[in-house]
Amino acid sequence: MNFNLSNTAIPFMSARIGGFIFSAILIILSFGSFFYSGLNFGIDFKGGTLIEIETEKEVNLADIRSNLNSLSFGDVQVQEFGSTKNILIRVEQQVGGDKVQQNVVELVKENLDKNITTSISYRRTEVVGPKVSGELIQSGIIAIAVAVIAMLIYIWFRFEWQFSLGAVIALVHDVILTIGVFCFTQLEFNLPIIAAILTIVGYSMNDTVVVYDRVRENLRKYRSKPIVELLDLSINETLSRTVITSVTTLLALGSLYIFGGSVIKGFTFAMIWGVVVGTYSSIFVASPFLKYVDVKRDWNTTSAVDSTK
Repeated sequence: MNFNLSNTAIPFMSARIGGFIFSAILIILSFGSFFYSGLNFGIDFKGGTLIEIETEKEVNLADIRSNLNSLSFGDVQVQEFGSTKNILIRVEQQVGGDKVQQNVVELVKENLDKNITTSISYRRTEVVGPKVSGELIQSGIIAIAVAVIAMLIYIWFRFEWQFSLGAVIALVHDVILTIGVFCFTQLEFNLPIIAAILTIVGYSMNDTVVVYDRVRENLRKYRSKPIVELLDLSINETLSRTVITSVTTLLALGSLYIFGGSVIKGFTFAMIWGVVVGTYSSIFVASPFLKYVDVKRDWNTTSAVDSTK
């Protein structure tokens, strides 16, 4: 089968209203899920205790979880970390000061030593207090905001304000939908997810810039062509690159999601979702937006031709 995207003529702009409605529905659902369920913050953000152990032989995670739950510490998460002999234990923040948190560590270690028959080595112990977790939330929000603002300034200087506004709308769209899907699925939201969102911002911007660059070239070249036809032409001319980049990225991320273990599952899920919505937004959000703003066609070039071909 010959799968050729080099000479497509798909009328993407005819679906722009449907795309806007679909995006609006997803954004409303994301906000609804955020206010109804909220994010399932990990220890990074809500504080707590993290203990990484390595066992000589494989152990039953369900038994470890059951034994630790008997300590009545609330939410206790037990998962494999890299291999079946490396185990990560997370205990939610307890009421009290640092002395209480250290006591949690001692009780957890005592429980593990008592109930696990094979030898154990404690590789890492971390206690994240409420102050630190609050600072991490603030830092994460600032990082995302700075990234979006920096992208806005970059596009503004490279193109003009209409392109900059369209690109930022697409970026905000992608961030909202990513946070929304984590609210809906209740997957753990931690620092690696912040890193994934920042990566999504960069990926989405790259997709949008490729399309916008072609739009700018065609605005110079086809000064009499209606803007809807010109946008369709630009998207179709870059479609092959967009699809190939997205598919190859998704193949790599799919392998990581399947074989990478539970520790990076949240990160890879966020990246997979981000690649999909980033590709979608560059075509159905950022590009159609240009129809509704007054983009200039004279980009100070002498090589432009007046053509509608």
